[in-house]
Amino acid sequence: MANAQVSTKTQWAIDPAHTEVTFKVKHLVITTVTGTFSKFEGAVYADQDDFSDAEISFSIDVNSISTNNADRDAHLKSDDFFSAEKYSHLVFSNGLLSKTASGDYKLTGDLKIRDITKTVTLDVDYNGTVKDPWGNSKAGFEITGNINRKDFNLTWNAVTESGGLLVGEDVKLMISVQLAKA
Repeated sequence: MANAQVSTKTQWAIDPAHTEVTFKVKHLVITTVTGTFSKFEGAVYADQDDFSDAEISFSIDVNSISTNNADRDAHLKSDDFFSAEKYSHLVFSNGLLSKTASGDYKLTGDLKIRDITKTVTLDVDYNGTVKDPWGNSKAGFEITGNINRKDFNLTWNAVTESGGLLVGEDVKLMISVQLAKA
């Protein structure tokens, strides 16, 4: 797991059965391809009930990528994109969740793709905390944002007959997370 740490804060773990990691990128400028990652892990440490002081880390297994097309998935795992054999995980570390004056949440941390680490800020909707039917505390979040894939050396592309790019540079991230109190 990314950024293992010892903390006196309350620990929450990502519930993989109720979490989705999704991305979208333009194809041929006219359509959007959606992909998912099915293997990931992470931890959240927070003292505040509203998670406004949360420290967050997570790791995604690149080999779990799926765009519902085996050839495209193999290409995304190749050296043209993620180079999964050499860089098997995307890692988000040093994440800090903060609540803005307007009540919105921002998540800022270091995203490492391949051998490049960049600080990113994502928008977060905190959907609340509840007890499940078995008495376990669960918290839910929707995380969204955009990154430019070229910032992480994912530069492969082709030009279409009309001069457009085969693969868009902007990648939309959509992560729906359910946490379970450890």
